[in-house]
Amino acid sequence: MSKPVYRALVTGGAGFIGSNLVDRLLAEGHEVDVVDNLSSGSLGHLAEARGGGSGRFHFHQLDVRSPDLTGLMARRKPDVVFHLAAQTDVHASVSDPVADADVNVLGSLRALEGARRAGARKFVFASSGGTIYGEASSYPVKESQPQAPESPYGVSKKIVGDYLFAYRRLYGLEFTSLALANVYGPRQEPSGEAGVVAVFAGRLLSGQPCLIFGDGEQTRDFVFVDDVVDAFSRAGDKGSGLLCNIGTGQETSLNELYLVMARNAGVSQRPVYTPGRPGDLRRNCLDPARAALHLGWKPWTSLEKGTAAVIDWCRQEMSARA
Repeated sequence: MSKPVYRALVTGGAGFIGSNLVDRLLAEGHEVDVVDNLSSGSLGHLAEARGGGSGRFHFHQLDVRSPDLTGLMARRKPDVVFHLAAQTDVHASVSDPVADADVNVLGSLRALEGARRAGARKFVFASSGGTIYGEASSYPVKESQPQAPESPYGVSKKIVGDYLFAYRRLYGLEFTSLALANVYGPRQEPSGEAGVVAVFAGRLLSGQPCLIFGDGEQTRDFVFVDDVVDAFSRAGDKGSGLLCNIGTGQETSLNELYLVMARNAGVSQRPVYTPGRPGDLRRNCLDPARAALHLGWKPWTSLEKGTAAVIDWCRQEMSARA
C-alpha cells in the first residue's frame, strides 16, 4: 500500500543529508520545497531534483534566520516540515557559542513559527545523538538517558527539543525529533571537520596523511545517509511526540574506522596522531530500539559497504574536478 502524498518543506535541503532526503521525497511522489542559504549546501546536490521536470520541486535561497521565512512557509503551506538547516560544527560552537545559537536556536524558532502559521501537521527535527546526551552512564545510549550536553552545539539541539514539546502542547504542532548518530555518505564534503569519514576519504585518495585527534580509541556510531533518510521519510507519518535515536547500536573506534577505509582505498600508510580537542566525547553509541518500534526503522548498511561507497563517490568527484 503506497503512502499518502503530501507537500514537504526541507530546510537545509541543499546540504549533505537534506539533498539526499529531497531525492527520496520526490521519488515517493511528494511535492518538495527547499529552503537553503547555500552557505554550506550546494545547488549541485540538487541537480537531480531540479532536472526532474515534474514541477513538484521548488527552491528558495533564504536563511532560516530571516523574518521572511515565516511568510514563505505561510504561502507554501507545507504539510510536513523537515528541519535540517543548522550550524553543524561542534568545535565552531565552542569557539563562538553565540553564532551557534543564532543559527541553531533562533533559526529553528523561525522554522517552528513558520510551520505553526502555515498549519503544518508535522515538524521533523534533525537533533544530534552524538551531543545532546553528553557522556552517558551506559552504552548504547537510550532516549531515557538524561541530556547533559558538553558543547554549545549540543545545548542548542537540546533547547530546540524543549521548544518542540512546548509547541506541541501550546499549538498542537506534532513533531518527531531524530537524534542522529555520526551520519556519513556521498555528498558529505571532505574539506570540512564535521564528517570524519568524508575527511578520511578525501585525504586517503589525495595521498595526504589522515589526522586522528587523541589516541584514536574514542568511539562513534557511524550510520549511512541512505538509512538516515529512510528514518526521516518514516517520521513524516510516524513517531509523533517522540525523540528517536537513529544509529546502529555499534561502537567503532576511529582507529578501526581508519583501517577499514584505508583497506577500501588501497592505502597502507599510517594515520598521524595529534592532541585531542575540547568538546569531543570519548564514547558514543545510540540504541535504535525505539525507532524500530515506533518508526519501523532499522539500519541496514554495513560500515564496510558504506565507506566503500563514500570512497567511490569522492574518487568520481575528484576525477570530475581534475
